[in-house]
Amino acid sequence: MIDDFAAAAQATMAYLRHRLGFRLWMVTRTEGDDWIVLYADDAGYGITPGQSFRWTDTVCARMVLGHGPNIAPSTIDVPAYAQAPLGRHLPTGAYVGIPLRRGDGSLFGTLCGFDPQPQPPSIREELDTLTLLGSLLATILDRELDSGSEARLADRAGADDARDSLTGLVNRRGWDMFLQREEERCSRYGHSACVVSIDLDDLKFTNDTQGQGSGDALLMRAARALEQVTRGTDVIARLGGDEFAMLMVECDYFDAQAMLMRVQEALAAADVRASLGMAMRKPGYDLEEAFAMADAEMVRAKRSRKVLN
Repeated sequence: MIDDFAAAAQATMAYLRHRLGFRLWMVTRTEGDDWIVLYADDAGYGITPGQSFRWTDTVCARMVLGHGPNIAPSTIDVPAYAQAPLGRHLPTGAYVGIPLRRGDGSLFGTLCGFDPQPQPPSIREELDTLTLLGSLLATILDRELDSGSEARLADRAGADDARDSLTGLVNRRGWDMFLQREEERCSRYGHSACVVSIDLDDLKFTNDTQGQGSGDALLMRAARALEQVTRGTDVIARLGGDEFAMLMVECDYFDAQAMLMRVQEALAAADVRASLGMAMRKPGYDLEEAFAMADAEMVRAKRSRKVLN
């Protein structure tokens, strides 16, 4: 029985290859201006899962906008498809594509097929079959994404043995665990995510001049400030000493920028001075690599603050 999105995607592509041929079948995700290949059944194009292209350059983008049909036996006869810039990378003589939409109607991605050669006009008769398969795939996807949100909340609630004893935030072990679990979701569904590295500027000075109790109070103010501006599915961690980290899930660049501003405002309101670095998880590098980039940006910010002071 096929009851998960990955297996359903693979089975759907295998069935369509058997029924229609075509050299390339894909299940894709649109995320911002990225068109991300989640699953591929490829016989000659050299496409692998995880690759991304510019969404606006694709035939699928034009199909979703209604600039061409779901089934084009000869793309040269459809000007919008023939002129798609990605055609230089994916030679397209024939094309089929169906949008994959969430239950709320928002676009998730596409189920699509490409062949370098034009195909018989009779393939237009397969539209009902293609539409049905896309609808079934989207239903499985929507169910999994909803259960994934519930799983995140359950993970957060069940992390009592991976918490920092002072602040109650996730500790280093918990952070590594959540980062790994979210990376699995990102790889599976093409989610974007944002990671933030935070280093308090005054903890050592506060401990040295006012005592550890004041230092602990500073850490607590920082923790509560971060909790005020995050969602229940996000992760806040105290990695040790004066180091904090944040993981914001299903968060695009613009959402991340807005969140970072709220973080800065919340810390300032709590009288906490800190250096921050942010990076996005994108196709091509994972969450651990993104966090390393955020950490490097935080270090640069801290050095810059020292020079200014």
